[in-house]
Amino acid sequence: MKTNRAVRVPGGLSVRLDVRAFTVVVLLMLLALGASVLLIGTGDFPMSASDVLRSLAGQGTEGQEFIVTELRLPRVLVGLLVGASLGIGGALFQSISRNPLGSPDILGLGQGATAGALTVIVLFSGSANQVALGALAGGLLTGTAIYVLAWKRGVHGYRLVLVGIGVSAVVTAVNGYLLTKSDIVDAARAVVWMTGSLDGRDWDQVWPLLALCAVLVPVVLANSRALRMTEMGDDVSNALGVRVERLRLVLMLSAVLLTASATAAAGPVSFVALTAPQLARRLTRSPGPNLVASMCMGAALLVLADFVSQRAFGAEQLPVGVVTGVVGGVYLLWLLVTERRAGRI
Repeated sequence: MKTNRAVRVPGGLSVRLDVRAFTVVVLLMLLALGASVLLIGTGDFPMSASDVLRSLAGQGTEGQEFIVTELRLPRVLVGLLVGASLGIGGALFQSISRNPLGSPDILGLGQGATAGALTVIVLFSGSANQVALGALAGGLLTGTAIYVLAWKRGVHGYRLVLVGIGVSAVVTAVNGYLLTKSDIVDAARAVVWMTGSLDGRDWDQVWPLLALCAVLVPVVLANSRALRMTEMGDDVSNALGVRVERLRLVLMLSAVLLTASATAAAGPVSFVALTAPQLARRLTRSPGPNLVASMCMGAALLVLADFVSQRAFGAEQLPVGVVTGVVGGVYLLWLLVTERRAGRI
């Protein structure tokens, strides 16, 4: 069965369409949207899917529209945006490092953002917005440090991963030091933030993250063809006119910003950036970074994890980071065993 087809568009242009990848992306989008509707209807005031849709269309009761638009919709939108940001950020890092373990979780970007947030919480007792800015700054500084330390006539594969693991260990130690020096109130606040949660998220977190995604995602997708060409090797890519190091710098900066902003919005939600690109690749069976599929997979994973965290444990609601941590930890063990058997590690 042919999975690639040429589709003609107005103007005489033709576009190659991977039917399987397109189908996977559509199904993932429907899954994410369906889970979002169910999640909006979940809570102390349960609502059916039809009531949620009517409220979103402005045809519900005043009480229903308030609950949907002011209380629950912002949380779901933050979950979708955070998951999408982590998914595409993880795909970029894994493609650049050419390693399935080259994700922000392993490279220490989440720990760096956590260090920035902890600094604001412990040393300055900052507000929620200040904590978010601290997390963004910490992620950017950590990403810059990893890039500079991994540079040696370019940034390549395992050197990037190894440097990231080393930086992650150092930053984790700094985070532990900050926690030991904080008082009990700040320590409790920091631990809650470090778990990764969507509780209490509102429109103040939605708009900055949406604006950043609106700018960075088109930049990333515009460079996706060149990124796929780099998988043939630097020499071949340079011969084909790709400015490899400039491309890596732009895409790594975009990935760091997306990951850091997601962490600033919801805390260090673990393993979504690691698992989403790999699951997307296995579903699409398509070579290359699978950026759109990874983005949709990340959004679907995080919304589903939030739904499970609210529904699977009765009255005890878990932070979404706990659910993704359990699932991602199991997946990481499976991935390590698979890579070892294949002789790649």
